[in-house]
Amino acid sequence: MTGFSLIETLRWQPDEGFIRLRLHLARLSRSARRLGFPQPVDAAAKLDEAVVEAAGPRRIRLTFDPQGKIEVTSAAFVPLAPETVWTVRIAKTRLDSSDRLLRAKTTRRAVYETARAEYAQAEADEVILLNERGEVCEGTITSIFLDDGTGILRTPAISCGLLAGVLRTELICARKARIARLTLADLDAGTLYLGNSLRGLIRANLVRN
Repeated sequence: MTGFSLIETLRWQPDEGFIRLRLHLARLSRSARRLGFPQPVDAAAKLDEAVVEAAGPRRIRLTFDPQGKIEVTSAAFVPLAPETVWTVRIAKTRLDSSDRLLRAKTTRRAVYETARAEYAQAEADEVILLNERGEVCEGTITSIFLDDGTGILRTPAISCGLLAGVLRTELICARKARIARLTLADLDAGTLYLGNSLRGLIRANLVRN
């Protein structure tokens, strides 16, 4: 388990601080424990240091390597307009549901980069990956949510081969989402949303090839 680092990408707001900080730190600690990394005891302090002089919304990226080294970078964050609808497509690239590293957010991103490269930016805002059984898993930078009209969003199970997204965890804990196995036929029958902790939920229009 070497050659990669763990990642957390957070949003910081001047009036709110770090959004979903507790869930981000919990995921980082859990992933470190499972992968045999040291515990990231200085993560919160390093994050606070990164926003000491921040005046506007920031996108904060924290990496944590197997030796326990933490690096934090900061960039301006511009939110999407509330009425934004992303165009999304299905990747030919497949995820392997038996790959347990997919459950942690790491710098090992070759499979996601390959999937994203299947389409030009003008063709798709995001790309959805399936596993070897054809089950819906996740986007390259987002979790998948389906509104089937029941009032509770459906989101793929971790066992399908995907990241335990922080926004996903929050919605499940709040009983606003539930775990389900989704197929492409399911996506065609409901209202699709993609989301992550940085940007929240984004309405999506699935375009089939």
